[in-house]
Amino acid sequence: MFKRKIYSKMQEWKKDSDGKTALLIEGARRIGKSTVVEEFAKNEYESYILIDFARASKETKELFEDVSDLNFLFLQLQLQYRVDLQERKSVIIFDEVQLCPAARQAIKALVADHRYDYIETGSLISIKKNVKDILIPSEERKISMYPMDYEEFLWAIGDTATFPLLKKCFEMNQGLGDAINRKQLRQFRLYMLVGGMPQAVSTYIETNNFRKVDEIKRDILNLYESDFAKIDPTGRLAMLFDAIPAQLNKNAARYQASSVLNGEKQDKILEYIAELKDSKTVLVAYNTNDPDAGMSNTRDLSRFKLFLSDTGLFVTLMFKDKDFTENEIYEKLLNDRLSVNLGYLYENIVAQCLAANGNELFYHTIMNKNSKHNYEIDFILARKNKIIPIEVKSSGYKTHKSLDVFTEKYSRRILKRYLIYTKDMSKDQDIFCVPVYMVPFL
Repeated sequence: MFKRKIYSKMQEWKKDSDGKTALLIEGARRIGKSTVVEEFAKNEYESYILIDFARASKETKELFEDVSDLNFLFLQLQLQYRVDLQERKSVIIFDEVQLCPAARQAIKALVADHRYDYIETGSLISIKKNVKDILIPSEERKISMYPMDYEEFLWAIGDTATFPLLKKCFEMNQGLGDAINRKQLRQFRLYMLVGGMPQAVSTYIETNNFRKVDEIKRDILNLYESDFAKIDPTGRLAMLFDAIPAQLNKNAARYQASSVLNGEKQDKILEYIAELKDSKTVLVAYNTNDPDAGMSNTRDLSRFKLFLSDTGLFVTLMFKDKDFTENEIYEKLLNDRLSVNLGYLYENIVAQCLAANGNELFYHTIMNKNSKHNYEIDFILARKNKIIPIEVKSSGYKTHKSLDVFTEKYSRRILKRYLIYTKDMSKDQDIFCVPVYMVPFL
């Protein structure tokens, strides 16, 4: 199993909660939820039962429809799974709990009983059809899980030294030198290409073959689209998902859903976007009309951009029109020699890094009265009652007209300004020019 940061958060929950809450881990499919939860159960408890509701029998699911006699429930589970549960030393795992709403509702009674701990995992868990007939338990503590971040990826390939050293350089605002910067960029682009889906990372480590990695990522994308079809048989949800790279490539001020779903009403589009967001397969960045520390209150739900939660999947989706993404394309991407504008690819990895660190995603557009070209700040973070505007470049150019225009308008609100690009760390007046591989430290 790959080392995952969420493991320490689970340890904190076990210690702090002491059985008073169930832990609900939400995330897209194939990001490693089930693996890390079972590893946690093996290491941190005397015994455990894992109920995979994607495979559980009808009889097992029906046990949770009546929890008036918990002694009977626990006896049946121990007999079926041949596990001896020990009071306050065992955990019961509800894997893919969205497939058995009755089990999720039973959490209230199970936690109150306090004999055992409970961990739930779920994908597409907030979809209305999965919870419309049940009472959502207030005894759940939710944690979002994401694909492997850059540090976890480095751990997986046996590198435990690079990330802490990069963080130290960032904190000291110290450049690495051109040669080392190029090496670090190539390493980071490798992460962008492979992505953070554990199965793709494992395949890369085992085969060192990008075509094999691409096949795994295509399987995952097909799995997602099968899930979307269950929610929306019309295929519109899948169409919105598939169009993400093309929409970002347009460099428009927002995702133009009307061009993807011709004639669809705005209310229905917003419903689709909410379902995509709940699936955890995409990240949504909202335009904030008044960028300040409380951007959640000023976001425009009708103006948004969509990113994939995993940039490795994004790369494969970019070239979905081909049977497979040729190794030549991967090689050129890895060495930054592909003759297309890859600004949208870099935007996606920045969005992924920011979201993995717990940041909500916001951007801001300033209309230019004298030109059709508007000024846009790609991402805005809230820090210390101030804001941090971020402009993303896919090259080494330090031009930052959008940052300058934004600063003229909102100078009193700004704490720091960042330009993300591909050159070594430097400073241009008061703008911190940061190589893309240091985004996790923002």
